[in-house]
Amino acid sequence: MAKIKNKMAKQITPEEQAIKDFLRNNIKKYRRRRNWSQFTLAAKINISTNFLADIEAGNTWVSAQTLAKLALAFEIQAFELLKPQNEDDNLEIADEINDDKTVLNQFSQDLAVVIHESLEKSVDHVKKQYGIA
Repeated sequence: MAKIKNKMAKQITPEEQAIKDFLRNNIKKYRRRRNWSQFTLAAKINISTNFLADIEAGNTWVSAQTLAKLALAFEIQAFELLKPQNEDDNLEIADEINDDKTVLNQFSQDLAVVIHESLEKSVDHVKKQYGIA
């Protein structure tokens, strides 16, 4: 059965692969420019961190809705995520990867998102329990 599924899997063209690569590299670039972790971006656009990691790894594609959410989060036009970037941008991505960001800074950002979500749930629970509108 697995062999049948593998044979039935759609072959991706070089052009399709290039667009997929542009998307994943651009998402990384814009996310890193804002110093957002994958967790932070995923929370902002309401997708799982694993799904975002798969997108950035080039393992999966996005729906038009997810593409629109990404563009909105980055405050850019959606097409900008799909277009090739010039060589300077590629160097910028490499520089950003090598930034001296600390794990503590990323952890702090992620923790702030988790605390915010937890507080919202707690407030909703209290409102329901006491019938507060």
